[in-house]
Amino acid sequence: MVSYYTVLIALCWMALIVLCILVHENSWIGKKEKRLFYLTYGIIALSALAEWLGVQFSGNEDIPVWMLSLVKCFDYILTPMAGGALVAQMSIRNRLYKALMIALGCNTLFQIVACFNGWMVVIDEGHHYSHGPLYGVYIALYLLIIVLTTAEFLLFSLSYRKQNRASLISVILLIIVGISMQEILGSEFRTAYVALTIGVALMFIHYAEFYKMAADEQVTKQQKELMKDVLSGVLSRYAYTKAIDRYSDIDSLPDDFTVFVLDINGLKTVNDTVGHDAGDELIIGAARCIEKAFGSAGLCYRTGGDEFVVMTNMSKEETESALLRLQEETKLWSRDRSDFSLNIAAGYARASDYQGFTAEELTKKADQAMYAAKAEYYMNH
Repeated sequence: MVSYYTVLIALCWMALIVLCILVHENSWIGKKEKRLFYLTYGIIALSALAEWLGVQFSGNEDIPVWMLSLVKCFDYILTPMAGGALVAQMSIRNRLYKALMIALGCNTLFQIVACFNGWMVVIDEGHHYSHGPLYGVYIALYLLIIVLTTAEFLLFSLSYRKQNRASLISVILLIIVGISMQEILGSEFRTAYVALTIGVALMFIHYAEFYKMAADEQVTKQQKELMKDVLSGVLSRYAYTKAIDRYSDIDSLPDDFTVFVLDINGLKTVNDTVGHDAGDELIIGAARCIEKAFGSAGLCYRTGGDEFVVMTNMSKEETESALLRLQEETKLWSRDRSDFSLNIAAGYARASDYQGFTAEELTKKADQAMYAAKAEYYMNH
């Protein structure tokens, strides 16, 4: 007849297999992390098997004494290793992790030596096993491993958002209580692997959420990097495209909505005669002058090599004032330079002058005005 404990262990094994499938199907978890998950679940499965075999072999005189001792040796080695594997999943490498690995190594060495000396397991004539004289050493090492494992989990929880931390700690307590109940209440209460299996299942939920949050944060970081032009420091072409898309959803632009298109005059000449470093300096200088001229009233985008777009809400008077400030800023910037100067051609288009136009269509109108100003500049220079 199948025992109740055998059914529990079989269910634990099935749950661990399901967890392996879930890990395999999860796209947020990398290959390296997945291998650590598989390793953790494999160690738990093997240690559960070792304990189950110990229960089945105990009192069975057909099983050699050495085999029962060996099974219990594996049980006492693998059970603490499950905690170490859980910590390894977190990819934390610090002094506590090194101490944990040393404790696991000491326990493994101690169990191998104890297996040949009867320190951990005493087997009577009926082939029943009981705790040996140095079982307390194992308990001390096991407690140390639990403390170190818990400390690592607490450190790991700091990387979680506040609302996730309490539930993560609760999972750790569940595992500790399940293992402690078996040690305190006696061998007839086989709760350790049930608690450990439930714990790692709940832990997987936390890890999956954590990896998703990390991936989302990475995407957000990349988007922020895309939004900023590396050279000039103003908003990028990508940000400009996003802005155009947002404005395209607006049925009617406000009358004071204004688009400026600005272009550096003579950049190619500076690149050819002074060098591209000077050309880059000119682009950076233009960005700073535009920002100062428009201040917080408009968003500045670098849409091409030497072309900028500013989108803002301004009255007609404010528009003219901004262009005058831009001229003043470029003169100030060029005042102390003898090798080259900064001059910006500017054109703009207001929504009030082009009723029903989209932001993209206004930009094209402003672009035409800018090229007219640019042609006038080259005619005079």
